[in-house]
Amino acid sequence: MNGADPAQGRAAQGWKLAWVYARRELRGGMRGFRVLIACLALGVAAIAAVGSVSTALTRGLSERGQEILGGDVDIRLIHRQATPEELAYLTEGNRVSVSAEMRAMARNGGGAPDEQRQSLVELKAVDGIYPLYGVMKLAPAQPLSSALEKRDGLFGVAVEPNLLDRLKLKVGDTLVIGDETFRIRAAIDHEPDRVAGGFELGPRAMISQTALSATGLVQPGSLVSWHYRIRLPESAQGDVALKSWIDGLRERFPDAGWRVQDRTDSSPGVRRFVERVALFLSLVGLTALLVGGVGVANAVKSYLDGKRSVIATFKCLGAPGSLIFRIYLLQVMALAMVGIVLGLAVGAVAPFIVDAVAGNMIPVPADLRVYPGPLALAAAYGVLTALAFAIWPLARARDVPATGLFRDIIAPMRRFPPRRYILAVVLALGVLAVLAVGLAEDRFFAMWFVIGAGFVFAILWLAARGIMKLAEKSPRVRRPELRLAIANLHRPGAPTPSIVLSLGLGLTLLVTVSLINGNLSGEITGNLPSRAPSFFFVDIQPDQTAALRDLVTAHEGVTGFQEVPMLRGRIAAVNGVPSDEVKVAPEAQWALRGDRGITYSATMPDNSTLVRGKWWAPDYQGPLQVSFAEDLAQGFGVGPGDKITVNVLGREMTATIANTRQIDWTSMGINFVLVFSPGLLSSAPHTDLATVTMDNSIVGEEGERRLEADVTRAFPNITSIRVKEALQAVNGLLDDFGLAVRATGMVTLASGVLVLAGAMAAGYRARVRDAVLLKVLGATRARVLGIFLREYAVLGLVTALIATLAGSLAAWIVVVRVMDLPWHFLPGTLALTVVLAALATMLMGLFGTWRTLSAPAAPVLRAD
Repeated sequence: MNGADPAQGRAAQGWKLAWVYARRELRGGMRGFRVLIACLALGVAAIAAVGSVSTALTRGLSERGQEILGGDVDIRLIHRQATPEELAYLTEGNRVSVSAEMRAMARNGGGAPDEQRQSLVELKAVDGIYPLYGVMKLAPAQPLSSALEKRDGLFGVAVEPNLLDRLKLKVGDTLVIGDETFRIRAAIDHEPDRVAGGFELGPRAMISQTALSATGLVQPGSLVSWHYRIRLPESAQGDVALKSWIDGLRERFPDAGWRVQDRTDSSPGVRRFVERVALFLSLVGLTALLVGGVGVANAVKSYLDGKRSVIATFKCLGAPGSLIFRIYLLQVMALAMVGIVLGLAVGAVAPFIVDAVAGNMIPVPADLRVYPGPLALAAAYGVLTALAFAIWPLARARDVPATGLFRDIIAPMRRFPPRRYILAVVLALGVLAVLAVGLAEDRFFAMWFVIGAGFVFAILWLAARGIMKLAEKSPRVRRPELRLAIANLHRPGAPTPSIVLSLGLGLTLLVTVSLINGNLSGEITGNLPSRAPSFFFVDIQPDQTAALRDLVTAHEGVTGFQEVPMLRGRIAAVNGVPSDEVKVAPEAQWALRGDRGITYSATMPDNSTLVRGKWWAPDYQGPLQVSFAEDLAQGFGVGPGDKITVNVLGREMTATIANTRQIDWTSMGINFVLVFSPGLLSSAPHTDLATVTMDNSIVGEEGERRLEADVTRAFPNITSIRVKEALQAVNGLLDDFGLAVRATGMVTLASGVLVLAGAMAAGYRARVRDAVLLKVLGATRARVLGIFLREYAVLGLVTALIATLAGSLAAWIVVVRVMDLPWHFLPGTLALTVVLAALATMLMGLFGTWRTLSAPAAPVLRAD
């Protein structure tokens, strides 16, 4: 006896019969579904491309970790070199390459003093076995040791080409760094471990370890990073053996104060940046897909409108509603899969396209291949979107009786589908949200992005309904063209909701991104430089500070000079809990990732406001205390009375939190998250940090250059950082990021345009009927066209205004509440958005209605 469930058998037979009818109807082609396919293809392609490219970059960081890191393990020490005991442990059975990295000033070696040019450089002094992994490429080609050796009384230096451009030098010229003159022997074409250095302010200059000693740059307390890159023997190359070796190192030297990185995460900062950018762009792509979902709903509704007679006939012949639903669901999903497959094909080849077009601009090595994971996720997003937006119109056709379907041709009725279908739509959208948040690296950000997108979607839907209601209740206007245009906004089957939703979401995203980027760029290039000092001078020996002050203040235009002692330290424990076990808020985790600048002071720094606790007395000489930044203290969950342990020069010091401060970082002045009480740190080797403020209206750019040149000649070991150049570098990164976001945002807008085109196509038959009737009543083609253009102009303007308000609110929250920056209204950006939206809507309306003006009247009138 067969134990199969009869209900399951009938369901299977029902789906089989539905597929037979669906397949027959699909033979008629994809007419009416081109917009559906394009919308899904565009959204899926954006998500798949971002996922594939980011995976290629992160896999490249992982697979080529040895080359990027420069070894299997990189051990970094600040201020000091490894002790003989530590070095003996590191070299036991391993190959160890030692290098020193610091910032320094370089200047051209010839010419009169007033003709010399100088530039900040990222100086790297290497030993004879560098690099342990990868290949150092120079131009002209030669071994690195040959390029850096001392010949004819001068050490060699290899520099990046942009340094040659800055100083107007060429290979063979001389370059002065510190107290030593170098011969430029080569330009650097490729430095294998350059990516691991992270954000840098100047071009690379590479010298030998012996030459570094001759420069006189390394002084007690100088900000030098000593790297010990280790190549383990073949027997210890496995991940387990690598972890065991690192664990043994930490157990042997628990208080060394070094930072240990291994090849499995060779550049965590770059990896986090890639992942977070990919997260944001993926969410933008998901927004584009949701905008495309409106196009899916429009396409399905339009297609079903054309199938009313077929569906009504099916029902009159006794076909159950479930069969109708299955037939057209299978058709929609089959065609949706065409769009999804097209999008996946674009996403699969995206890493290869990006590498071919912009590979030289991306410093991160990409591992080029097809990645199934991102493609599967993009496909899941596409399927869920198609289901979420197709079920509603399909369910409506399923449960409407045949007489109702015929009546809908003349007077469409507003009705909700049965509860089970509404729940299915909610479930599909819920799974989309769970996937977007659950698989994100930063779930908090992803959650708020999804909530914000849903909120804007709801606002736009309500706005569309409000526009229709206002148009319906508006007073009668005398001009017939305008009166008909307003009537078209709320007539049955009006495209108002589709246009407002599709264009509004994309425009809101672009307005938000543009305003945030505009405010940040304006703050960095306009407001910050006006408040910020002109220079930071670092690596000042304490016995040089007075002479430097005299030299600087003697220059015309100098309005301020401030100096403080500076050391580097790493937070080792909080209330006795090791830093790697401390639970802190995500926004405060950066403070545990490496060394921090610290200082000591008898008085509270400028641009700080006391929040909790009390500042110590000016003559305080008791146990070590520390002032903590308030936002960091909240992230750590600590306050006055708690203990912070900091590792300075390999020695751990525990201080009691005396107070917390609110710091105004926008002043760009000297400030630290950790300010200690004088006493214990005063005796530690350290350097001074100074800021110099100049009045540009008096001296201009030339005065700044003269001051920098005089300081460099008088104090070769002191490094100057021009704040304006640093801000320009940061602004360049912001511009690049903003360009990527806007480019992805344009995908959202493109989806909106596709949806708009679909809405035009869906209403084509109604537009033809309207145009014919108006022409029969005596309207000229110009007047008919004017009616349609007025309708779309009103829709475009209203949609743009709503998007402007929503995008401005979102940008204000990010800039003021999240970034704590002043808000600047950018009318140009908003006006451009409004004008472009109105023009785009009018042009699409013109394109969609132009053919209706040429339709002959007789066939239309006979059909009616």
